[in-house]
Amino acid sequence: MISLETEICRLLGIANPIIQAGMAGGPTTASLVAAVSEAGGLGSLGAAYMPPEVLRETVKEIRKQTQNPFAVNIFAENAKDDFGRVEEVQKALNAFRRELGIEEAAGPFSSPDWSREQFEVCLAEGVPVISTAFGSLPAEGMNAAKQQGVKIITMVTTVQEALEAERDGADAIVAQGSEAGGHRSTFSLDSHPDGAQVGLMSLLPQIVDAVDIPVIAAGGIADGRGLAASLVLGAAGVQIGTRFLCAVESAAHPAHKRAIFESDEESTVITKNFSGRPARGIKNRFISEFDEMGFQPLPFPSQNTITKDIRAAAAKQGDAQFMSLWAGQSTRMLREEESAADIVRTVMEEARRICR
Repeated sequence: MISLETEICRLLGIANPIIQAGMAGGPTTASLVAAVSEAGGLGSLGAAYMPPEVLRETVKEIRKQTQNPFAVNIFAENAKDDFGRVEEVQKALNAFRRELGIEEAAGPFSSPDWSREQFEVCLAEGVPVISTAFGSLPAEGMNAAKQQGVKIITMVTTVQEALEAERDGADAIVAQGSEAGGHRSTFSLDSHPDGAQVGLMSLLPQIVDAVDIPVIAAGGIADGRGLAASLVLGAAGVQIGTRFLCAVESAAHPAHKRAIFESDEESTVITKNFSGRPARGIKNRFISEFDEMGFQPLPFPSQNTITKDIRAAAAKQGDAQFMSLWAGQSTRMLREEESAADIVRTVMEEARRICR
């Protein structure tokens, strides 16, 4: 019999080996994070795009709703802007702006760099778990977190990244398979321009064999079968994104949720068109038509900055064809909203039946 009380439960002080992915950009409300933690999982606030003071207030709100452990997910370090080809790319983007009825964006442009301040807010507010995307915390930050007893989770997409994260001091690792929705945590796009493309079934046992710290499986996991299979392959828990994105407590746009409910395992593609960094989402007109125009997007985070007005206008108009519809490859399994507590309960019940 496989035990569902795993090393990750003991490490993080949670009852169930389920982590809600820290999806940046708005879906992970204080209510969603708190609901997952109250249900015995680890709720995670996707804070990468949050101004530091908004992060501080959101952490305070989470604490009002739960006394259980929770996490904040941030970028390890922000990439530097590169607007060198902005006029060229704007030619493509202005066609979308005209259709949405919004003005052409005028520069100069710059992307906020809040990663250091966000980290300092996490320490000041006593956040118990910090998870990072796109690399490990800098040594100075890792040391400061360790001194305060903060647990650090680093998300990786290859065995080499897992070894690096372990050397850097991570307490646990999230192994992200290529099935995962949104931006995965490939450390360097120089060696993997489209992100590392290793599926979870292959990636997970290889990382488990390579490191001596707990490994959390992520990518295409949406039910108790995914949890049970991950435990068999050596994981100490799972991280679930898209199913929680569709939760009642999630602030994902209704059109985004509807697109997921109407999609299947062939609906998603990996694109850089919205942000400049490879991310998995449901294919729509923005992705297709930008590709057809033949322009290369700007690097991250610059492309993300210059498409922000388009995504905001599309959300305001409820037009999913110009929104970033991040989703993993298991969307056929998702057809309606559920409460976060029901998601945790259902996944655990299914896994218990299998593991017995």
